Amino acid sequence: MSFTLLQPDELAPAVKLAEKVLSELDQILLGRTELHRLVLVGIFSRGHILLEGLPGVGKTALVKALGQLLNLNFKRVQFTPDLMPGDILGSHILQDAADGTRDMVFHQGPIFTNILLADEINRASPKTQSALLEAMQEQAVTLLGNTRALPDPFFVLASQNPIELEGTYPLPEAQLDRFMFKLMVSQVDVESIDRIISTRRRGSPPVPTWALSELELKQIFSVLEHIFLPRPVSRYISRLVAATHPKGEEAPEEVQNYVAYGASPRAAIAIAEAARAVALLNGRPTVGFEDVRQVVSAVLNHRLILNYKARFDQVDVFQVIDRLLAKVDETGLHLPADVSIRRA
Repeated sequence: MSFTLLQPDELAPAVKLAEKVLSELDQILLGRTELHRLVLVGIFSRGHILLEGLPGVGKTALVKALGQLLNLNFKRVQFTPDLMPGDILGSHILQDAADGTRDMVFHQGPIFTNILLADEINRASPKTQSALLEAMQEQAVTLLGNTRALPDPFFVLASQNPIELEGTYPLPEAQLDRFMFKLMVSQVDVESIDRIISTRRRGSPPVPTWALSELELKQIFSVLEHIFLPRPVSRYISRLVAATHPKGEEAPEEVQNYVAYGASPRAAIAIAEAARAVALLNGRPTVGFEDVRQVVSAVLNHRLILNYKARFDQVDVFQVIDRLLAKVDETGLHLPADVSIRRA
């Protein structure tokens, strides 16, 4: 299949817009540049993102700022234990018509939007969490046999508290697999806290003075469609995902010992798409191995299921991913231990 590389004049406007969004986000929310970068990578890749962190670290503020900057329809649903699927998707209500008849009329739920903030998603029951499955995968909602398309683009940006906290339900594996990234939102450093309390009354972030237009967002999506994924890089992604399975040919010792179930092909697709967005943010028309490595942890950390031995040995999923990246070489040459390839 022939492929024409993007020329610098075709790539540059989209790169400039992406950098502008990132810069604005960094000015609104302080001290999280790397997190913001990954969130934008997920958005430009049309992926859904799960943010995990303790209450008060800024998960909801990040999603609200993103909604303002992208200038898209934005709705927020606070997930609670008594929330029902109909509260998200919509429901049919019996209404009187002008001719005197009565009919069931569909009333859209908050999911009919561009950006849905599913706040504290793991406080709702698994039944309600699963209501998002079709919407996240097929961008449509089916009720009483009728399938209704959701707006384009459509993103679910969900926040969740650590499962150890009171009143939380673990997300089903099928639900987790629909999220392109799971990103950990940690505490900010002393310098950032100082800037927040000394420059912002009551901690309120500033309102953005600029927002991406719908046309500009489509321009970024269009350029991203033409970022080239070379075959050696796609092979590297495939080998990485295959090596997450304990019986995989290249599975490192840590995977064999501590992983019960590896990642699905959906993970490989997510890595490929996200690596394209990283290449765009780096101003390159082709994906490199380093672009892949930047997104592997965010894509795999919620997809690898560790066994009880990992808990007993106090090994977490990020340690396993680090070993995976260290052991699976980019070339697949399987060189002897005393021979290495020196980078140019």
